[in-house]
Amino acid sequence: MTEVRLRAVTAGYGREAVLNEVDLVVPEGTTTAVLGGSGSGKTTLLRVIAGFLRPRSGQAVIGGRTVAGAGVWVPPERRGVGYVRQEGGLFPHLSVAGNITFGLPWPRRRHRDRVLELLDLVGLPAQIADRRPDQLSGGQQQRVALARALAPRPGLVLLDEPFSSLDTALRAATREATARALRATGATAVLVTHDQAEALSFADEVAILGNGSIRQVAPPRVVYGEPIDTEVAEFLGDAVLVPGTATEGRVDCALGTLPVRGYVPRGAVEVMLRPEQITLTPAGAGHLDATVRSVAYFGHDAVVELDLTDNSSAQGVRARVVGLQPPEPGDRVGLAVVGPVRAFPRD
Repeated sequence: MTEVRLRAVTAGYGREAVLNEVDLVVPEGTTTAVLGGSGSGKTTLLRVIAGFLRPRSGQAVIGGRTVAGAGVWVPPERRGVGYVRQEGGLFPHLSVAGNITFGLPWPRRRHRDRVLELLDLVGLPAQIADRRPDQLSGGQQQRVALARALAPRPGLVLLDEPFSSLDTALRAATREATARALRATGATAVLVTHDQAEALSFADEVAILGNGSIRQVAPPRVVYGEPIDTEVAEFLGDAVLVPGTATEGRVDCALGTLPVRGYVPRGAVEVMLRPEQITLTPAGAGHLDATVRSVAYFGHDAVVELDLTDNSSAQGVRARVVGLQPPEPGDRVGLAVVGPVRAFPRD
């Protein structure tokens, strides 16, 4: 198993710096998802780890060995790293077996057992071994690409948005098969993605990358429930923000007096909670009253936009409810907040 450690890495193209003093540790045998918007530096970070891009400064260490740093440069082929691209990158003139064994020593015909082992590992039937890539579905092609990356038994696997071109159902199934295969091999993995749900469901830790710097690294539940600031909170999912005042372990705001998660100094704050923390009740049931402004229906759930009665500081508050029987626009409802909230000093 292989730990990855980046120390003060700065990298870019031409005169432009894309990564600025990036520090990141990926513990051995775990998966870290690097989550960021377009142009945030996700792929550049992956290219530095893989050895496709030499950093301007800083150090990259893989498995305790420095692969990039002052006077040190280990080329990609000597880093023991598997790489899965966004589109898979299979060779169209080779069979599935030929693609999987491409990076293995000659003669490749001796590796038939390894091909069958890897196909089983990524959840594909043995009979596709002799098919060409154009005879496979998109999800099958991505699994073959993963099998090819795993064939040399690398200690580290890098995944460059490998599920983004697949439809929703196929993306989920391929992601689950990939996670199972990585766990079975014990390989360390780094996934770069712009999909929040993908990062939260796939990885042991999530690293938020913005403007070339790591903003926060934490397990999915922590980074979602305890973001370090409002910018990370809004990037990582839907966030409800209302002004408030912090006291001893609580905040007073338009949604009531609420317990706070983590320390926050007294004074003016921005209160942050997730829409699923707001529950709806019949109007006049002893909770805050509101009017439904609009409803966005998604099948499994619905986002209900609410205007609080006689409270102009909390208009457009959003609640996420089960999608079986959501309210209608114009309905009067009650609402309550479940669980602690986050609060950030206004300044």
